[in-house]
Amino acid sequence: MRLFVYKLTVDGGVAPCVRKGLLSLGICKPSIRTSAEIGDVVFGFAANSLDRRNPLIYIARVTDKVVAGEYYRSKKYAARPDCIYEFDEGEAAFRLRRGVTFHTTHRDLLRDLGRAPNYSRAEVLLSTDFRYFGGEGSDWYKSMYPKIGLAVEKLGQGHRVNHNLDLRDQLVRLKNRIWRTIDGRSSAATTSTKRRACSEVSACDTA
Repeated sequence: MRLFVYKLTVDGGVAPCVRKGLLSLGICKPSIRTSAEIGDVVFGFAANSLDRRNPLIYIARVTDKVVAGEYYRSKKYAARPDCIYEFDEGEAAFRLRRGVTFHTTHRDLLRDLGRAPNYSRAEVLLSTDFRYFGGEGSDWYKSMYPKIGLAVEKLGQGHRVNHNLDLRDQLVRLKNRIWRTIDGRSSAATTSTKRRACSEVSACDTA
């Protein structure tokens, strides 16, 4: 089990996207989406630009992974807010769905999906085993798990996955404590509290 830690600069309901008991990470953070596998755990904290306290926004254990752009082809996921691309059979390429107002440039598509025809970044992480706090997240973890607090404060763009034993131990203890004390169904109820939307003006992280 690998532990991915990163900081969100935006939390507008699409990265991650939480809906009907499923958390998905389908756009932004391509390096995490292509590297993480089933069983790995992703920790998302707020970046300073979003909230200087660096509150915990979510933790998710990856329970499934959709590759090769199938997330955007399947009717199963079509109604989800982060399913922003569709496959154009005539052009044999992905394009932005009509009406989508963010990630509107070709550069965004390349960052999210990769280049045709392989679309090496078109991988989506799914989790039915998560705790999402959104705008209700807090920084209480810093006092109980100081090594996590220090690591998060120092973390810049990108993510961290190689941890020393002490930091890894505290991350595991934080995850286990939250799983013991907070029911997954109740944590999803906070999804109505959103922070800045992901757009061209305030773009998501690239790494």
